[in-house]
Amino acid sequence: MISFGVRNLKVFFKDKSSVFFSLLAVFIIIGLYALFLGDVWTSSMSSVPGVRYLMDSWIMAGILAVTSVTTTMGAYGIMVQDKEKKITKDFAASPVGSRNITGGYIIGAVIIGIIMSIITLVLAELYILSGGGKLLDLPSLLKTLGLIVICTMCNSSLILFMVSFFKSNNGFATASTIIGTVIGFLTGIYLPIGQLPESVQWVVRCFPVSHGAVLFRQVMMESALSESFKSAPTAAINEFKNMMGVTLSFGGDKPVAPLTSIIILLATAAVFYTLALINLSRKQK
Repeated sequence: MISFGVRNLKVFFKDKSSVFFSLLAVFIIIGLYALFLGDVWTSSMSSVPGVRYLMDSWIMAGILAVTSVTTTMGAYGIMVQDKEKKITKDFAASPVGSRNITGGYIIGAVIIGIIMSIITLVLAELYILSGGGKLLDLPSLLKTLGLIVICTMCNSSLILFMVSFFKSNNGFATASTIIGTVIGFLTGIYLPIGQLPESVQWVVRCFPVSHGAVLFRQVMMESALSESFKSAPTAAINEFKNMMGVTLSFGGDKPVAPLTSIIILLATAAVFYTLALINLSRKQK
């Protein structure tokens, strides 16, 4: 299983175009923020102290939530390629069991997602620092690394379930394009969650990746929020958090606790890994 996972790692990183396109959605978001969205938000909140640091932390936290989706999707593209090229039949004829093969795909995707997310985190911190912000302190950095692992496991399970239905690169490429386009809205990056219609907000609240984005924002924006809203009343802070997706609530004023969001992510991983494995086992019979 481990050796097969290593094989998938080598195949992924050897294909430079695969690595690039797995990060394409991230590049698009950074480009939109640097050229357009960043100026819009900073100018609309110019009276807020340290608004650049605040909004840079906000967008980078959202990008971290997206990275593990798009990169694991690129990693699972190897599975689709193996199916399309009938390489899976060679694997089936080998003494390696089907569970070990599937486990190798999962291990490869999770490791790829974690590696690419850590690289994104380093670049995000450098971007924040270049704009006059501060680097994460050690406790916040450790929390962020832990969230990267949890979110990657959750997002990997969702993508694996989706990939289990595809046998050709054409269908997978179409699905990848759609997800890469929609993911920015579902995580509240292109438009803050508070500005979306109420019906769409409920979809966002039920989307597991959104909970990952919320957790990243709560950690990465903690210092910036304390500086920008040092003298602001609690009501103003809570209003900003709700609008920008720093907190989520399913009705009422009480936001979802971080532990609840973590449980949602872990439960999602368990459920969708199980569903994906059942679907893959059914198709192999």
